[in-house]
Amino acid sequence: MNQAQVTKLVSKLRIKVAPEPRRLRNPKGPEGRLDKLRKTVTGLIKFERIELNFNRADEARQYAERLISEAIVHGDCHKPTMEIADYWLLEKELIHKLFKVLVPRYENCNTAFTKMYRAPRPLYSRNIEKAVLELRGNPYPSLINKQYSNRHLIQNVLLDAAKYDYRQAKYAEMADKIGKTENQELNKLSKKDEITTE
Repeated sequence: MNQAQVTKLVSKLRIKVAPEPRRLRNPKGPEGRLDKLRKTVTGLIKFERIELNFNRADEARQYAERLISEAIVHGDCHKPTMEIADYWLLEKELIHKLFKVLVPRYENCNTAFTKMYRAPRPLYSRNIEKAVLELRGNPYPSLINKQYSNRHLIQNVLLDAAKYDYRQAKYAEMADKIGKTENQELNKLSKKDEITTE
């Protein structure tokens, strides 16, 4: 079988796949590893955005991409595709979501069906990389802000208010200092006038 025939059998993933699977430790061995990945894929289809360890997210992303691509190519009437969906989705009502919600959303998509972002690390924590794995077109707000200079963003509104309060406090201090120096000069002048009048 040559290369052209193989690509007809298996759809090509639109993400980078590591040549070897990641070593996800589990006391139950390979079965426990697959159970974790099945729970992760089920959570991704259910919630459409999840946060987890980077290695597990990267490995589960491949299986979610393959599941969605097979559902798009073959549909819900194809028995092997239904068996794959039944295996990977632990909650059986999510099979309906896969074929009735996600397939129409992604059938004309030219990019990957998922996005993965590295989550920021807390300063004092174990050295475990976290990631956010999400489906494209989910109902949640975007994690990346494309408008860098929008003054109506909450952080910019709060910073402007803080700058205004700081300036008002400084102006009040300056006015008090100017008022005190003027009073001192007036007092000196009035004392000199008293001395000269005597």
